[in-house]
Formats: sequence, C-alpha cells, structure tokens
Amino acid sequence: MNKVLLVGRLTRDPELRTTPGGMAVTRFTLAVSQNYVNKNGERGADFINCSAWGRQADNISKYCHKGSLVSAEGRIRTSSYDAQDGTKRYVTEVVCDTVNFLSTRTSEGSNSEAPSSYQPANDYNNNDMNEIMNDMDNASSSMETADLSEDPFKSFGEEITLTSDDLPF
Repeated sequence: MNKVLLVGRLTRDPELRTTPGGMAVTRFTLAVSQNYVNKNGERGADFINCSAWGRQADNISKYCHKGSLVSAEGRIRTSSYDAQDGTKRYVTEVVCDTVNFLSTRTSEGSNSEAPSSYQPANDYNNNDMNEIMNDMDNASSSMETADLSEDPFKSFGEEITLTSDDLPF
C-alpha cells in the first residue's frame, strides 16, 4: 500500500500551472518536522515535494502561501527523465489526494481574506475545535474504568504453556 500523510508548512508560494489538456496542477514543498532533536537541541525538518491536481490545485494556489500550515494525504510517485545534459534525473514526490488547510491567510497576518465559507481543518473553526476538545476531555474524565485486578480471561479455557521449541522462528 502506498499511502502518505504529512503535516507541515509550505516553504514557498505554490506554483500553479495548466497542462496542455487544461488540467490545473500545483507544485509545492512542505517542511515537515523530524521527531528527534539534534545535539544542539534543535529539531530538523524534511522537505517533501508535493503536487495536487484539478480543483484542489486551484484552491491551494488561491488560499495557501509560504508558511501556510497544511495536512496532505496522498501517495509517493517516482519518475525519471533525461536532462538536457544527457544525464538521467530521478524525481520523487507526493501526489496529494487531499490537502486540508490548517491555517488561513488572515490567521497568519496577511491582508487578503479567505472566502467567508472557508473553515480550516475539516470544516471546523478554532472555537468549534476548542468545544470538541473540551467535550472529549469531559467524556474521558467521566468514563468508568475497568477493574483489572481480576484476570478477565480466567473463564476463557484452559491455560496453554509454550516453550521456545514450540515457536517456528
């Protein structure tokens, strides 16, 4: 299965182009934080080339810019071509099926506005997300916990003992 999920910030404004057949394609690069910290206490970043097609390409070009926080879901595609100097070049990118805008231009201080119907992060605004998170916290604090002091599998059947000789590896 070839599936990728990334959350990161655009490293530059997206580039919108149109194919000869009239299909829009936007190319952009995401800076995705690495999980580890180097010896200087800093987190590194991976820079992932991405593309999106069709209406989604138009929306990314229109509403995202350098620094925009997005989540991108798609698949890895590799290809190669012969450069003008005769060398073979290899390209790896994520072809995005879904891109969610996690920040708007106005929330990042830009003067241009997203459309009034635009809601970041899966059609929820920040107040809705805060309410959802509070509801989840309240629900988890009121949940009953199971008593694990007793073996929940005691009436499941007879006990089986395995040795390392019984294992196939």
